[in-house]
Amino acid sequence: MFAILFAIVIAFLGLVFAGVLAFKISREDPGTAKMREIASAIQEGAMAFLHKEYKILAIFILVFGFVIYIILGPKTAFAFLLGAVFSGLTGNIGMRIATRANVRTAQAASRSIKKGLALAFSSGSVMGLSVVSLGLLGVASLYWLFRDPNIIYGFGFGASSIALFARVGGGIYTKAADVGADLVGKIEKGIPEDDPRNPAVIADNVGDNVGDVAGMGADLFESYVDSIIAAMAIAVLVFPAIAQAEALALPLILAGIGILASLCGNIIVQFSRGAKKVASILNRGIYGAAGLMILGSYLVVKVFHVIDDIKVFYATLVGIIAGVIIGYITEYYTSDSNKPTQKVAESSKTGAGTNIIQGLSLGMLSTMIPVLVIAFGVWASFALFGLYGIAIAAVGMLSTLGITLAADTYGPVADNAAGIAEMAGMGEEVRERAESLDAVGNTTAAIGKGFAIGSAALTALALFASYTESIGLKFIDISDPKVIAGMFIGGVLPFFFSALAMRAVGSAAMEMVEEVRRQFREIAGLMEGTAKPEYGRCVSISTAAALKKMVLPGLATIGAPIVVGFLMGPAALGGMLAGATVTGFLLAVMMANSGGAWDNAKKFIEKGNLGGKGSDAHKAAVVGDTVGDPFKDTAGPALNILIKLMAIVSLMIAPLLAKMVH
Repeated sequence: MFAILFAIVIAFLGLVFAGVLAFKISREDPGTAKMREIASAIQEGAMAFLHKEYKILAIFILVFGFVIYIILGPKTAFAFLLGAVFSGLTGNIGMRIATRANVRTAQAASRSIKKGLALAFSSGSVMGLSVVSLGLLGVASLYWLFRDPNIIYGFGFGASSIALFARVGGGIYTKAADVGADLVGKIEKGIPEDDPRNPAVIADNVGDNVGDVAGMGADLFESYVDSIIAAMAIAVLVFPAIAQAEALALPLILAGIGILASLCGNIIVQFSRGAKKVASILNRGIYGAAGLMILGSYLVVKVFHVIDDIKVFYATLVGIIAGVIIGYITEYYTSDSNKPTQKVAESSKTGAGTNIIQGLSLGMLSTMIPVLVIAFGVWASFALFGLYGIAIAAVGMLSTLGITLAADTYGPVADNAAGIAEMAGMGEEVRERAESLDAVGNTTAAIGKGFAIGSAALTALALFASYTESIGLKFIDISDPKVIAGMFIGGVLPFFFSALAMRAVGSAAMEMVEEVRRQFREIAGLMEGTAKPEYGRCVSISTAAALKKMVLPGLATIGAPIVVGFLMGPAALGGMLAGATVTGFLLAVMMANSGGAWDNAKKFIEKGNLGGKGSDAHKAAVVGDTVGDPFKDTAGPALNILIKLMAIVSLMIAPLLAKMVH
């Protein structure tokens, strides 16, 4: 009972802190009338898309909720609906605060870069703390109501379902606009990024919010709750009845401590003094929170004796350290201050082809260390505490999500601020400050994606272990033809899924390019700046493409485990989950890091290197970046959800499949 009360109280504390930050942001100066006009257009476009998306998702939720009610009962159906609502709520909160903070960040940057950083990071903190607080509140409340972790699977399924559609839909929206704006604006017309003459510029800024704020928030919300749910489920499956209470309590307590550590990390960022670089200030908060989480988890095990075994602390430590290492490796490969991304930039001197080749090879090479880290993490955590150790390692990795997601969400707010500074004519100095914040935001976003991928792999493995235990599969025979077939089906699903997402972005971007070209061709005075573009046409193109193209990937992900499980059997479904987890993890790392490197290689040239803006190298780097955009912001991140959602669906149908085993 203490663990539940502790979790609920800490969750409310996190929400109160987020509310205070949101109130403070709303009191900041929104700038000139021109700035407010631009920000209003971005906000209206973002909220209009979200409302249309949620209308479609409401139909899906009601239909699936009814099916779950019929098959698994009212309690699981209620948990499913609550998970879906909370997931949608986190995206809505993040979107609203980000679209209010962007213009205020631009205005704050006119005073100093640190003021701009503080405001942008505060908006990210609202998102991060809302995600972890609502996630912990949902899981703890459902366990308090039903005292059955199996029912809480429904909460995870609801969260994962909304996350998938939000990630895919938001990713299609943002990258269709981004690619269209860059290909015509930068390459064909030679105008700056976020130039108000570009008809796609508002859609591009809207996309930053629907993809990188609402989409990422929903993505990590479901990772967070799934890790806690998996640990609680395994506790019931592998612990004797007398020890279950402590094993069920530990993930809730660790998650609560993680929120407290994230709050402290936020305070460290807000009051940092002496650090000259933005990245250094953010790292202080992230690493400070990780250190406090390590101390807190040690005290829980060693002093308060929640599972009185130091090995469970070491399993938590494995997860925390693995997350930090993956973040560091991602930063190494994607930051423009390091050689890998600089080599991608240098390859642009000989054209777009060599830029793309170098970026692809970087992404492939960058999979090696994260795979070794996850492999070691799985082996070490299992050796320490069995299947429960793997699940606790996943909880540990995600424990400080409140601040790591804040650092991630800070990026699109800074990006929007740079765009508003350009469109509102705030001057070169303000634009440079905002671009400096944005450049760090690209790296924090890449780290956030690496972190999300690593946590997805550990969480998916914990869910996979829950599936095998719950269905009574002591082993999966890989010489069984059905299992082999399942592995191949699982292995190809991430490629099929990515192909659908990439093709959706490509076709929408083609339509966007034609529309932008048409406006430059037909609207007299547009290039000279004496006429206003038809921004709404481009917003409509992105909205229509996203809502239409997000349905098939989502239905395929949910349907595949059901079809394989019932047609080929539980063991074949286990093979499918294994195949999808391996290829999905590798493909996600490759796409995220290639995309991040292409983006920052372009930024490296725009800083004045290798000829600077407008040079042939810059044009080649822009082409590479347009390839990387759907890699890192559409297909790649959605693969995290793919592998977890399939595992959650498998767990939901496990009671029915168990009859096929026994």
